[in-house]
Amino acid sequence: MSMVTSNKNPLCGWQVDRAAIRHVGQGLQRPECVLAERDGTLWAADARGGAMRIAADGSQQLIAPIGAAQPDAAADFDTRYVQSHGSLPNGMAFMPNGEIVVANWGSDSVEIMGRDGRVRRLFDRIDGQPLGKANFVLRDRRGRVWLTVTTRMNPWTESINARASDGYIAVIDEHGPRIVAEGFEGTNEVRLDAAEEWLYVVESNARRISRLRVRGDGSLGEREVYGPSRLPGFPDGFAFDAYGNLWVTLVMTDRLVAITPEGELLTLLDDGNPEATRALDAHYEARTLTPEIMGAACGTLAPWMASLTFGGPDLRTVYLGSLRGSTLPSFRSPVAGLPPIHWNESFPA
Repeated sequence: MSMVTSNKNPLCGWQVDRAAIRHVGQGLQRPECVLAERDGTLWAADARGGAMRIAADGSQQLIAPIGAAQPDAAADFDTRYVQSHGSLPNGMAFMPNGEIVVANWGSDSVEIMGRDGRVRRLFDRIDGQPLGKANFVLRDRRGRVWLTVTTRMNPWTESINARASDGYIAVIDEHGPRIVAEGFEGTNEVRLDAAEEWLYVVESNARRISRLRVRGDGSLGEREVYGPSRLPGFPDGFAFDAYGNLWVTLVMTDRLVAITPEGELLTLLDDGNPEATRALDAHYEARTLTPEIMGAACGTLAPWMASLTFGGPDLRTVYLGSLRGSTLPSFRSPVAGLPPIHWNESFPA
């Protein structure tokens, strides 16, 4: 689990070769989060209430509750992406028994999905209050599950102009769910470093990455900004590589960047619409963003680029999730990602 310590950063001067990008899967709906198994199987969150299982040979199967309501593909942007009605699996993580814990953005709840598509709700309230927009889940090597809630505002888009700091992080362990950190602007994905000493947090609305020290009891200590204090877009998904670079997607701007261990920002892929991005940024600064302006800012490879996952036998294949795409763009990285926690992986007490 140690990171590479070479003086030569493999990402310096490197960019994604667009001609080498390959698309995995087809007909996906809102593949926001992607999980990779050792055998090459991928699981992509799906707006039909479950996940699409994509085998290494490319065959795919929708794993979702029987009779689940199907989203209206013809619905307008506001209905489908802003109001976010129905079941919308967002962040996912493997549990030790192979089940998948799901942060459901549409139902504002945390669920468990079996590999047969059966879903049961774990909870939709915390400290007696409605959960809010459940965004992401992450399992650590102690068996705890970390949960992020972006905002309690509805619709969620209003939290951007308000710069609402009502996002929070909860931990789920043998004592149940409890809030361990609050006051975030648009809490999105979280990741742990290789030693699991720091919890890194995407604050989408503040356009920054923060991190907090992880204590043994699951509480979180001091908090600090990691890397640039303002990123050139809304960060969404991120992941560490073995060198210590933190790869970050910028949703709507549709750029892939990386923060080096020294804090330098590298651009690895830019698929944004320059004119729409300029309008997006201007309205963000003026706090006058609307769903229409947000919807216009979109690339073509992975529209509204969201998560990223390292997979393949050598963990050097990168898969990009998105909120508005129907495939998973993939490409080869010059450096491997940190090894993920697999569902059948156990750890010493």
